[in-house]
Amino acid sequence: MRKTLLTALNTLMMLTFATVAFAADGDGFSTGFGLTAIGMAIGIGIAAAGCGIAQGLAVKAACEGTARNPEASGKISQSLILGLAFIESLCIYALLIDLIWLFVKM
Repeated sequence: MRKTLLTALNTLMMLTFATVAFAADGDGFSTGFGLTAIGMAIGIGIAAAGCGIAQGLAVKAACEGTARNPEASGKISQSLILGLAFIESLCIYALLIDLIWLFVKM
């Protein structure tokens, strides 16, 4: 229930800010750019926070797994590095979308 509620609230918040940013008219440095900058800052902030939390949980689980079974540390490390790369790519995609959005609005 809690996970569904948080997902719904996050989706609503992102749609609200995106709608305000896209609805703004004007040239590159008018109020429309200000709303775009706010939307981009919030978007990359949410992405970075989510990736940071996910990476922390992944490292925690890897440390616990290694502590319980030290013989499997090699396999755990490989899986951890691969998982961290996938998690970090999500934040990089969010940054890429923000940069595209920035140069389209300018």
